[in-house]
Amino acid sequence: MTNISASTRFDKLLSELSSRRQRVYDYLFASEYAQKFAPQHLHDAAFSYLKMGGKSLRPAVLLLSCAAVGGKEETAIPAAAGIEVYHTWTLVHDDIIDRDDRRRGAPTVHVEFAQRGAQAFGLQGGEAEHYGHVIGILAGDVQQSWSYMLFHELHTKHGIDPALVLKLVGELATNVQLTLVEGELLDVQYAKREVVALSEGLVVEMLRKKTGILYEFAGRAGATIGLHDASMKDPKIGYVGEFCSRCGTAFQLQDDILGVIGSEAKTGKPVGADIREGKKTLIVYHALLNANEAQKRELLSIIGNVNATSDQVARATDLLRELGGIEYTQQIATRMVDEGLQLLGLLPASPYRDLLQDWAEYLIDRPL
Repeated sequence: MTNISASTRFDKLLSELSSRRQRVYDYLFASEYAQKFAPQHLHDAAFSYLKMGGKSLRPAVLLLSCAAVGGKEETAIPAAAGIEVYHTWTLVHDDIIDRDDRRRGAPTVHVEFAQRGAQAFGLQGGEAEHYGHVIGILAGDVQQSWSYMLFHELHTKHGIDPALVLKLVGELATNVQLTLVEGELLDVQYAKREVVALSEGLVVEMLRKKTGILYEFAGRAGATIGLHDASMKDPKIGYVGEFCSRCGTAFQLQDDILGVIGSEAKTGKPVGADIREGKKTLIVYHALLNANEAQKRELLSIIGNVNATSDQVARATDLLRELGGIEYTQQIATRMVDEGLQLLGLLPASPYRDLLQDWAEYLIDRPL
């Protein structure tokens, strides 16, 4: 796969994704359930990241997966909206966990509402910060309940078999939730461990749990709705789910690359945030394996140092590149997408399968 003319190569795909994103967001912003959110700070926090916008890749994958097995996308819109809101609550909480102050180029929810708490109630210092955290936690709680209600509307608004809806919500609330939270905690714990205690397999599996699982569910949910298969035993559901799992994990690997060498305009976060936080990405793991003792000492003195200067972050970035961490991670991401495409190829040929293939290739060929 190449990155030649990426801006034009994926024009059609990006247009298709944009149209689906608009349909999903039109549905979200008309939500009767969301109109009940109160008081105002909680309402605003629940909508904060949604109003900022994003690529909405997970809902698009759900809709395309539905169509790729012969279903009608329109019937799956509530589920696509549900998965977008579900993903959003994980971002709100993730930003608190990671102590990030920027998301999509704007203040994170907990930072925004620390400021608003100070303005509205005269809070200062730690009290304002605590208020921001409270709003972030509660906004995520509200978004989670909203996501389940959106799945519920598969039945109430589109007449989807309630047994199928219950199966999807049950899977989201158990397997997906528990796996995702496990991956999130492992990410935090790995940042505190020596790299010798880890392995490539452990790092990649953590990424599958943290990111790949929700992509897998998006594919499985879309295919399940498209096939009207409440048993979820049709093999096509498995093919789509595994394809999405591999591609979703590759997406996170590519995001880790962006976190090191991407611009703030691309990531919406300060340059070097992942380095200062000390994330044990595959990039870091592979680079440290290749480093000599002096390089290890230098890298480890910067990675995880929240007070690292811009020059130190730039030096760490250079080392990660020179020691092959970035190139190797790109290779692993490409391999995972290739494995996923083999599974996607088991579906009948269709324009929707082609769009899913384009999406998979976009994940690792998108401009850095």
